Amino acid sequence: MPEQLEPGVLMREINDLEGRIGELRQAAAMPDPNLRATLDAALVELELALAALRTIGTVQAGGEGRTAAAESERRVLRTVFQDAPVPLFLLDRDASVRRVNRQAATLLGTSPGYVSGKSFTVFCDLPTRAALRSQLAAVVRTGRRQRTQVRFLSRDKPVEAVVTLARVWIRGEPDPMVVVAATPVTGRLPAPERPQGRQAEDEAVATVVHRMDVLATASEMLLDEPVFNEPVALRRCARLLAAELADWVFIDVAPDPTAAGARKTGLHRQVVMGPGGERAEELTHLLQELDPTPGTLPRSVYAGRQGTLHPHVAELGMLGSLPDGSPVCGAIGATSVLCVPIEDGQTCMGTITITGSGEHGPFDLMDLGVVQRLGRYLALVMRAARLYRRRAEVAESLQASLLPRALPGIPGIEVDARYLAAAHGAEVGGDFYDVFETVTGWGFVLGDVCGKGEEAAAVTATARHGIRLLSRWKTEPAEVLTMVNTALLSEDRFVTAVLAGMENLGDGVRITLSTAGHPPAIIIRADGTIRTTSGGGVPLGLFEDFEPAIESVELSEGDTLFLHSDGVLDACDMMRERFGQERLAEILAAGASMPVRDLLLSVERALVDFCDGDLGDDVSILALRVLPQTLN
Repeated sequence: MPEQLEPGVLMREINDLEGRIGELRQAAAMPDPNLRATLDAALVELELALAALRTIGTVQAGGEGRTAAAESERRVLRTVFQDAPVPLFLLDRDASVRRVNRQAATLLGTSPGYVSGKSFTVFCDLPTRAALRSQLAAVVRTGRRQRTQVRFLSRDKPVEAVVTLARVWIRGEPDPMVVVAATPVTGRLPAPERPQGRQAEDEAVATVVHRMDVLATASEMLLDEPVFNEPVALRRCARLLAAELADWVFIDVAPDPTAAGARKTGLHRQVVMGPGGERAEELTHLLQELDPTPGTLPRSVYAGRQGTLHPHVAELGMLGSLPDGSPVCGAIGATSVLCVPIEDGQTCMGTITITGSGEHGPFDLMDLGVVQRLGRYLALVMRAARLYRRRAEVAESLQASLLPRALPGIPGIEVDARYLAAAHGAEVGGDFYDVFETVTGWGFVLGDVCGKGEEAAAVTATARHGIRLLSRWKTEPAEVLTMVNTALLSEDRFVTAVLAGMENLGDGVRITLSTAGHPPAIIIRADGTIRTTSGGGVPLGLFEDFEPAIESVELSEGDTLFLHSDGVLDACDMMRERFGQERLAEILAAGASMPVRDLLLSVERALVDFCDGDLGDDVSILALRVLPQTLN
């Protein structure tokens, strides 16, 4: 005859049954599921359902009452329990661990106090948890002993064991309890929790050295970037953790509130890194789109700015749920989780979350300390990267204000210009160029201010706009540069420049060049012949007795005038060899018949390829060409 249950107890049994059936479905869908154990558990649940149906409408008989000898019996039970030669767990009706003996604590590689109060199933791997819950429920419900195989998540590595589950009634307890006896499949218990003697010292030293190596590698990787780059730093950090400590790594970042167009609140997933394999790749794509929601562990750690360690995961939903509703921890097989803030002591910028499956034991306090330090390193790099980015944005805006938005159209002349910023540094450069109308025709100027930064930008503005303004009244370029030299004498920086004044001759143009210590202009004839002008002169802003170099050249149809800054010639490759005049002349000769824009782009590509994108100085280039059959 089945045991008779009160209606309230029966409803609780049915609700528990529904929950366990859902867990069995999730277990069957996990990677590498234990299908045999899941099937056996499903059959047990069917038996429980049948037993529950038979008890509907009946009334449970009176239970055992408390007796005066209950406490004495419990003391005897505790003594026998602790001295048992096999691992024993005493569980409440809901599978919470009431007590473990010394052998059970040794099996798990932890202390008895840590195990007590936690759910028994959190110390087992995910694929067997649902089946184990069903077996425990069957023991409580029917009183029949059950045997099943489980995989305990021990401190160093998982331990395969066979457990025997038996229901017991203890005087003074209102509900039945379950005694679990575990037998490792090797027939032997694992080594004690902490190895003794020289072996313990060696293992402890090896563990500390490994953690120090992780931090040293992190420092090297995060700082091995001349220009701090936040996305690169995040991926490097995740890659290191995935290789050394974790199965899965999640980095969630709060947007920089000072960045233009940034979302002001919440965490947003930036990096997900997991193990290889087709299924892991599919999960990675899903998880990358899964921002942490309120109530999840990353959001709690971000709000509290306090690292959190869960050596044994009891709540599979702590990292949120996938679009199909399944918990993330279950999908990725996470049995141990830790999460730390990315914070620099003032601002919390995000979180790092790592998970493990128990193959190398649960995470411990040393792991937490390592990842917390890594989070601090990453925060400092992110702070520097964001500061650098803001300064770079300011520099770009200021630089743009020092260059013309667009070059004017000139009848019979094709003109274009290009500017490339140096690869390093976030300060505004000193290069400038301009095209403008003059008293006698058109003027073209290209110059370079010594140094970088706001002060250099102020001198750049003075030089560029001064040349443009004075060219409206002065007919000779040399006069213009002389007056600008006077204006710059009070500055602490000098300026090199080449100013070209153009006059229309009907069948061509005359160019009057006035050079102040700048690289000489280059003439590209229509047939590809290259001629370099004399150049010379002294830079602006150095001496009161100023005199520029003056030269006059005539351009016919198809001829091109090319102006450039010294950043072109001084660009270096990995062997520190300069780009130089000869390479530039070859490129210009080969592009003599190209449209001016294409000619400038060919010079730009050659420079970038030569130095592998590592330009040491700003580069400005400007070219004008006499178009055929368009001059009057």
